[in-house]
Amino acid sequence: MSESSASSASSSSYALVGAVPVGRSLAFLVVAGIAWGTAGAAASLVYESSDLGPLALSFWRCAGGLALLLAVLAVRRRGASPRAGLGAAALGTAAVAAVAEPRRRRVLRIAATGIGLTVFQSAYFAAVEATGLAVGTVVTLGSGPVLIALGARLALGERLGAGGVCAVGGALAGLGVLVLGDGGTAVRPVGVALALLSAAGYAAITLLTRWLGRAGRGGDALTTTAWAFAVGAVGLLPMALAEGLLPTTDEPVRVVWLLVYVAAVPTALAYALYFAGAAVVRAATVSVVMLLEPVSAAVLGVALLGERLTLSLAAGAALLLGAVAGLAAAEARAA
Repeated sequence: MSESSASSASSSSYALVGAVPVGRSLAFLVVAGIAWGTAGAAASLVYESSDLGPLALSFWRCAGGLALLLAVLAVRRRGASPRAGLGAAALGTAAVAAVAEPRRRRVLRIAATGIGLTVFQSAYFAAVEATGLAVGTVVTLGSGPVLIALGARLALGERLGAGGVCAVGGALAGLGVLVLGDGGTAVRPVGVALALLSAAGYAAITLLTRWLGRAGRGGDALTTTAWAFAVGAVGLLPMALAEGLLPTTDEPVRVVWLLVYVAAVPTALAYALYFAGAAVVRAATVSVVMLLEPVSAAVLGVALLGERLTLSLAAGAALLLGAVAGLAAAEARAA
């Protein structure tokens, strides 16, 4: 597929889905990436205040996000009217596609998204436990854009171009400097394999969302997110029970508020924005924009958790931000 025909296909899918413009979709992804980065700081505070483990935290993240989205969907349903289409579009939903989507495709979409989300989160936490936070993060988030770029080229016909390839390379270099710049890391094959599995889950849901969005069958972003959390919560529950579902803590109010925050901002809000934006923006661009997550986490670590601002942290963040800005500008020009 030529770049001109790809652009034409993108424009026709935009008209079909009734999705938000590319600029607003990029803004959704930026907010989602920054919000995801705050989850790590909140999780660190939860671990400091209780004995809750990562799998139990992931379960409560999915379950809490599901409860919040169900409440939002109930309010939206009660306030629905014949003129609600514009409001749905403003939230990044695709109401027309949701109506036209066959039931069998909808079930497959929901199941695939939920399973991909579960694999992404649980394999990542297992990778961090096996080989450490630095290596687990670099392998997962570093291989994600590569897998997505290859998948988008082979399955969707999306071309990055020379500038896009350079931007992805710069983003991966920035990620490596940001996370591994201080050295002292240990690489274990089992952890690397789990991180690659996590990246594959992330790539799968990104490519699926983009493919369905281009076809005009992406479904409603809030509904898709809610169903994904439902599948994720069911998949994580047995592991969370084995790890210890309820925390032991001397600060129950603090832990509850942190869990509410994790469920609301980096989960319900961030994933809804992510699914809305990923349906419109090129898959490889999505993967690079979401690398704002480690930048956000690093900034919060310095500002709130007393971590030291190092030259490698500043250089890595600058490389990542430059790559994200470059790809965002290219995406807007292509649109």
